[in-house]
Amino acid sequence: MSGQWEVVIGLEIHAQLATRSKIFSSAATTYGAEPNTQACLVDLGYPGVLPVLNEEVIRMACKFGLAVNATVAQRSVFARKNYFYPDLPKGYQISQYELPIVEHGELYIKDAEGKDKRIGITRAHLEEDAGKSIHEGLGRSSGIDLNRAGTPLLEIVSEPDLRSAKEAIAYMRKIHTIVRYLEISDGNMAEGSFRCDANVSVRPRGQKELGTRAELKNLNSFRFIEKAINFEVERQIELLEDGGKVVQETRLYDSDRDETRTMRAKEEANDYRYFPDPDLLPIEIDEEYIEAVRRTLPELPDAKQQRFVKEYSLKASDAAILTVNRALADYFETAVAAGTAKARTVANWVIGDLAAALNKDGLEIETSRIAAGDLSGLLDRITDNTISGKIAKEVFDAMWAGEGTADEIIEARGLKQITDTSAIEAVVDEVIAANPTQVAEYQAGKDKLIGFFVGQVMKETGGKANPGQVNAILKKKLAR
Repeated sequence: MSGQWEVVIGLEIHAQLATRSKIFSSAATTYGAEPNTQACLVDLGYPGVLPVLNEEVIRMACKFGLAVNATVAQRSVFARKNYFYPDLPKGYQISQYELPIVEHGELYIKDAEGKDKRIGITRAHLEEDAGKSIHEGLGRSSGIDLNRAGTPLLEIVSEPDLRSAKEAIAYMRKIHTIVRYLEISDGNMAEGSFRCDANVSVRPRGQKELGTRAELKNLNSFRFIEKAINFEVERQIELLEDGGKVVQETRLYDSDRDETRTMRAKEEANDYRYFPDPDLLPIEIDEEYIEAVRRTLPELPDAKQQRFVKEYSLKASDAAILTVNRALADYFETAVAAGTAKARTVANWVIGDLAAALNKDGLEIETSRIAAGDLSGLLDRITDNTISGKIAKEVFDAMWAGEGTADEIIEARGLKQITDTSAIEAVVDEVIAANPTQVAEYQAGKDKLIGFFVGQVMKETGGKANPGQVNAILKKKLAR
């Protein structure tokens, strides 16, 4: 990428709110139902029906606003955003325009140099989702599924503060973590519960005026979002350097071809003919309501990460991994509290062996085959020298396979570590007698051969000898 250009990115993230019913009707929001089985007369836009606001969406929007240090409006208004599309039965979408419920928030990400960078959040407003057009398997026809029509969304709009695809992904991951911590959205990108539009432009470095932007629509995976932004940046730079102009438009990302292509000309706000919805009263909440919501906020990711570093003496990088998911953080703390192992040891096993096992089997921490207390029981057996770290991995695999607790497996397989000094000395003597050449080389100064001798002793004992004792006894007996 040419160094004379600066990239400017703003994201519009759509988080589906985790309510049981829709924003203006009692229809269910369950994912995966048969087409058009979860759309009532309100969702279908029948004449004479009136929307009734789901109060839970107000509480969830407030939680988000407070979590990102934003202003939660005591008065906000719903508007009609008018446009025609087959999956929009009413011919308009109920959204918020001039008076959104949340404004002027912020969060921090790490930039390319690892420094904290503030990203402004312009607004977060409530709106209803549209339905879905289906084109596959219907020949030359298209189908309309209105199950999603009326599903509550919180649209989170950033300032154009992002300067690379990597920063955009870091910001989006942070929002993803926050809405899941708050339990206001499940963040399931595969099901469309968390998706974004990216506004991308470039400008000569040092120029204050923004360049012409293209909007990349409906991106729903972190990997594709990054690839789409990078392609679009390169496309715009190449176009400008060849003397062309960037056209303001909406573009789609084709993951098969790894390219963006024109979808339609980009609409401006006045194209939508926004006006206050006459069927919905303004939302009016007081400071008492906002403070009541504030009292329900959990410990948020940044605060939890800082506490993990301070309270558990973890590396910042490990604390960041453990706190990206609230359930994972809870698992870690439960395991620490349940046993005697050091917090760093627990962190290493959760981030290492446990994460690998979960990833291999496509499981989330909530469905782990080893409970936090059981992992703690395994680590206790390392701490008290019942088993070695190496044998612990064998026990972990057996626990994952459902063979029982750590103690049951250790007993059944006869895996207890040998800590009897005289027994270890006997094996050490045998190994030394069997390897006179290596003994002479070690005593001549090849200190690294100690690893060879340790390996031989561990082999003879089936890996059960205490490694620390083996090292100490070997060094004593091999000393000239």
